[in-house]
Amino acid sequence: MDRFQAMQVFTQVVDANSFTRAADHLGLPRATVTTIIQNLEALLQVRLLNRTTRRISLTPDGAAYYEHCARILGEVEETESSFRDVARGPKGRLRIDVPSPIGRLILIPRLSEFHERYPEVELVIGMGDRMVDLVREAVDCVIRAGELQDSTLVARRIGTLKMITCAAPDYLERYGVPTCIDDLQQHRAVQYFSSRTGRDFDWDFIVDGQSMPVKMRGSVSVNDSEAYVACGLQGFGMIQPARFMVLPQLESGALVEVLPQLSPSPMPISVAYMQNRHLSPKVRAFVDWVAELFGACPLLGGVGNGSGECSYSAQPGYNTLRTEVALQNAAEEACCRE
Repeated sequence: MDRFQAMQVFTQVVDANSFTRAADHLGLPRATVTTIIQNLEALLQVRLLNRTTRRISLTPDGAAYYEHCARILGEVEETESSFRDVARGPKGRLRIDVPSPIGRLILIPRLSEFHERYPEVELVIGMGDRMVDLVREAVDCVIRAGELQDSTLVARRIGTLKMITCAAPDYLERYGVPTCIDDLQQHRAVQYFSSRTGRDFDWDFIVDGQSMPVKMRGSVSVNDSEAYVACGLQGFGMIQPARFMVLPQLESGALVEVLPQLSPSPMPISVAYMQNRHLSPKVRAFVDWVAELFGACPLLGGVGNGSGECSYSAQPGYNTLRTEVALQNAAEEACCRE
């Protein structure tokens, strides 16, 4: 029995959720696909798939075996692609994961440029603030804010998140405008909690050159960046969102900056991927492209065009990235730390 072929057939059946569709994709008779799966289960001495007349589903053993197969087949594909003719350019499916606001406001509006440059790369984009397991979820690379703790990843710094402390006008009317750290004892914050630990993150300010964590009271706690801003707009408390996310609200007056004189340390943004001696051309292409993209905007730690605006601010979706002199002293604190 060809074990490598069996892995390919098994993963294709799972991906297609159908023996027939898997057979069509692989160019094999359906009976051959069925026989290969049966022989594979006999070899492993476990049931991999639950079958009914209408659907199939993975058993726990099948799910574990699928993860291993996906990783092994992916490594084989990456190794082979590293030796192919470089002139053909990167190709294949690339799975990435990014925080929702970065994906929606920064990545997606520029995606056509990546496709024009690398038309043979198929992007599969996951968006959210949770920490993903690159191996278990078969993700090729991630964009994340904060210091990455996973030593199995290679991280490339591509910028820093510039943040701002702000609140809705009706909140400030009820609680007043804080002017110093001590005033925060009388205030409330929308809390942001870790999806991994369930604990709320402390706020952090740089006072006299030293980092000062501050525990804030609050009545609402979320783990999504956009929900975090929405709660701030509704007056549930002060927030510290990414500055590029709230520029339109700051300009319209829906949010008001507070404590501009207190600035915590910048939050680094990195693109990270698994350690691999032969870095896939498609991963390398995406990493280089996204570093170029982030480097073009001063709001993300880049140099921009020297005029105080992102060099791509006129592009669709980038009107939210305009910067003004009045915002240069904005406080910095990441609401999407995972």
